Amino acid sequence: MFNNIGLPGLLLIAVVVLVLFGRGKISSLMGEVGKGITSFKKGVAEGNKEIEDAGEEAEDSTESAKDVTPDAEKDKA
Repeated sequence: MFNNIGLPGLLLIAVVVLVLFGRGKISSLMGEVGKGITSFKKGVAEGNKEIEDAGEEAEDSTESAKDVTPDAEKDKA
């Protein structure tokens, strides 16, 4: 459907959008989009940090694990 728009078609669409919404509305909308992208990236970074912290805690717990096998069972192996 949109395969044959080309550059003139895109320019026409941009002009129509600019006339309908005005420059101020479009710039404020783009500002909100930028804030949304920034907060999304921040959330992803925080999520990755939490995953890394959880992984480090798991490594610490496995290093301090004790062998609780009864002595009688240890001799069988």
